[in-house]
Amino acid sequence: MSDVGVDESLLKSVAVQVATDAAGLVREAWEGMAAGRSVAVGTKSGDTDVVTAVDHESERLVRDRLAALRPGEPVLGEEGGGAAGDGVTWVVDPIDGTVNFLYGLPWFAVSVAAQAGGVSVAGAVVEPATGRVWSAARGQGAYLDGRRLAVSEPTRLDLTLVGTGFAYSPSRRTRQSKFAASLLGRVRDIRRNGAASLDLCAVAAGWLDAYVEHGLHRWDWAAGALIAAEAGAAVSLPGSAPELGDDATYAAAPSIAEPLRQVLADCGAAEV
Repeated sequence: MSDVGVDESLLKSVAVQVATDAAGLVREAWEGMAAGRSVAVGTKSGDTDVVTAVDHESERLVRDRLAALRPGEPVLGEEGGGAAGDGVTWVVDPIDGTVNFLYGLPWFAVSVAAQAGGVSVAGAVVEPATGRVWSAARGQGAYLDGRRLAVSEPTRLDLTLVGTGFAYSPSRRTRQSKFAASLLGRVRDIRRNGAASLDLCAVAAGWLDAYVEHGLHRWDWAAGALIAAEAGAAVSLPGSAPELGDDATYAAAPSIAEPLRQVLADCGAAEV
């Protein structure tokens, strides 16, 4: 316990339990869709920015479970909103990768994190399609299904596999595509998987050497960034790396973190 009233191990256990429960609900809906059952779909910022009834159901389940297990602690969720409190605040993405979920692509997750003072201290990212559980508590390492994670150790930038993502805004997506095209000639390759929490977990596992994305919300990175950091990644969150842009989220293996940061800046990351 490193802060008064904050038990990271307990908070991690709660995050894993609640995210796993919600992932079960999401998996059942996903399998139903594969069997031909329909799911109600709406939009948010634009026609390409979708939200499903399952997103809402998953968040309601998470809020109900947290209310029972951690009564009185506020929840900030992608669909239901909310605000941070003075103590522990739970940050929830009920389905990260909703478009993937809707299309049947099995790269989506439920993300639940506990923050204290705006800093993530425990979190879990659970994949409904596979049942894999990613988790971390501050100062205690990061794990995938009980196996401790460690980042990769690329020796050169041109051997670095970088993950990224694109915004829903057409104008910003155009800028991001130019940035990605500039970066492609400097690294091994780029991956765009469509779920920020899982991309950050992929850095933790060494499946990606680095990840950078602009415009993420707190619920997108709250659990995944902690998992990456606890696996040894160098992590910068929105507002902390102006050379990459005020709203950039960045995680990288330490062996290439600084030179890659410079290349990203040279490629116009701050202009995205």
